[in-house]
Amino acid sequence: MGKNDEFSYRQFTIQQSHAAMKVGTDSDLLGTLSAAGNKILDIGTGTGVIALMLAQRCPEAHITAIEIDGQAVIDARANFSASPWAGRFTLLHRSFQEFLQTSDSEQFDCIVCNPPYFDKSLKCRNESKTIARHTSSLPFPILIGGAYGLLKDDGVFSVIIPPEVLEDFTATCLIKGFRLQAIYRVKTVPEKAPRRYVLVHRKGQVDEVKDETFCLRNQDRSRSDWYIKQLSDFHGHK
Repeated sequence: MGKNDEFSYRQFTIQQSHAAMKVGTDSDLLGTLSAAGNKILDIGTGTGVIALMLAQRCPEAHITAIEIDGQAVIDARANFSASPWAGRFTLLHRSFQEFLQTSDSEQFDCIVCNPPYFDKSLKCRNESKTIARHTSSLPFPILIGGAYGLLKDDGVFSVIIPPEVLEDFTATCLIKGFRLQAIYRVKTVPEKAPRRYVLVHRKGQVDEVKDETFCLRNQDRSRSDWYIKQLSDFHGHK
């Protein structure tokens, strides 16, 4: 096993020797900033890290995790089974499009997704990375419309996206019927523009939009107090 094939959190460990996409800051941000509830759907679970973070955050939650890539499913299955919450996961090896056809009108309190967002960039030679990264595998209208249909009234849909797709993504959410509940602008350092946006959309009325900006690092490049506190329940930072 390589040095990057395992990543340890406080209450669980991620094996990632098969999955194309490894644990990173995006998963940590979505895992802590997403809305949560008792019946959760994780679209494109990958190694299962976001689903595991939500299981830790929500002791009563049952989480359905779907993943199109068979190699990532191997890791997710091992990670769910080895966790303290093994009985609270349902892992399905299928695309979101297939899930929509077979979900039997099942509805969820919360849906989370770290979606593929590359569109015009060159595709990777690694097919698994292409599936994970490119919108051709899951176009925004299908993802957003499907999520809207799977949510209960007042259910919430949380994603993490880069700035270059923010306008298209939020416009499509509005067209499909969602209302923006929260936008978290995440900078790497104070002087830079946001690098990522965590968006929480609600299927229902929203009276006020929460709009906050956070930094991962201070000007001296040390980890910010906010980031240390945000991840303190999951892993420590020096």
